[in-house]
Amino acid sequence: MSRISIPTAEQTLAAAKPLLAAVQAQLGVTPNLMKLLGHSPAALEGYLSLNGAVAKGKLNVQMRERIALAIAEYNSCDYCLSAHDYLGRNVAKLSDAELSAARDAHSEDARTDAALQFARRIAETRGLVSDADIATMRAADFDEAGVLEIVVNVALNVLTNYVNNVAQTDIDFPKVSARSAA
Repeated sequence: MSRISIPTAEQTLAAAKPLLAAVQAQLGVTPNLMKLLGHSPAALEGYLSLNGAVAKGKLNVQMRERIALAIAEYNSCDYCLSAHDYLGRNVAKLSDAELSAARDAHSEDARTDAALQFARRIAETRGLVSDADIATMRAADFDEAGVLEIVVNVALNVLTNYVNNVAQTDIDFPKVSARSAA
């Protein structure tokens, strides 16, 4: 059971209701993470705004889902692993092999592998990456915008990992557990 309650529809704050209705309309469901963030309409709006903005960037859904899996595994966030395994399979159409590799910050594709290694390096160093890390990204054909979007995607996923790890949010996707916790 979640350590922070997941509000029912009746308990949801009025300011959060239109935001949650938009999530429901887009996804067909309202994940527990969104309901949980509804305790703070400002937090929910902030998350949804950043998530919507990064979806318009240079990184495609396959890359974003792989980054989400790499960071969720690094942070041992079972909720996010479960959600992004589901999204990776059903939205991004990633193979089992690619889903598993992404959790280890790897890919069969060299450019994607470089991006995932960089994403994990950002998490490991709390953003204090080296000049060599940036040079590796340039060599993998990532421009400044691509590098920055990876950083922002890492930050977005750290945000949800931490929220879910603090709350121990009830998982409402097929459950996937962090390997470090297995």
